[in-house]
Amino acid sequence: MIAVHEMGLTDRIRTVRTIVGGPVLHEELMKINPVGKIPTLELGDGTVIYDSPVVIEYLDTLHDGPKLYPTAWPERLTALRRHALGQGMLDTALPLLAEGFRPPERQSEPHKALWRAKLHACVEALEHEADALGSSGFTIGHLAIGVALAYLDFRFADMQWRNGHPKLAAWHATFNARPSVLANPVVDDR
Repeated sequence: MIAVHEMGLTDRIRTVRTIVGGPVLHEELMKINPVGKIPTLELGDGTVIYDSPVVIEYLDTLHDGPKLYPTAWPERLTALRRHALGQGMLDTALPLLAEGFRPPERQSEPHKALWRAKLHACVEALEHEADALGSSGFTIGHLAIGVALAYLDFRFADMQWRNGHPKLAAWHATFNARPSVLANPVVDDR
């Protein structure tokens, strides 16, 4: 929804509240998306697309404003690399979170340490890139990194990722102040 707002397409999208986790399957969603993942976008002609990067890249073709997926190289490569870093952070954070739901005696401390080390390495790398993040146009990479850092705030506040990373913390404050983020909170635990 942040991307939709950035592209000025909010009036062209109808959202449907969907719960995809837990013991209850969303059977209606699975009829059009067998993976049962959100976001899922159903087009007017019945075509269904899913997975955030796919949906966002499609939507990026529908407007004339600045593109979240730049077309020119090396800007596109930078955006895609940053997207991979932000997505990789989420891909690392999710099993770390899930591990915490297991009984303590069944949790893998080596795995938890590995996942935390990866997250710390990502934050450290982003601190070195923070000046460049702030000096370039907003892309899919910025969006993925901003969301990943917000997720760390939400689920792993004990990491205190801002400590020792003042440039990244300052950049994330500008991300959080974007009208698209203010209109669509990154973490919505309703």
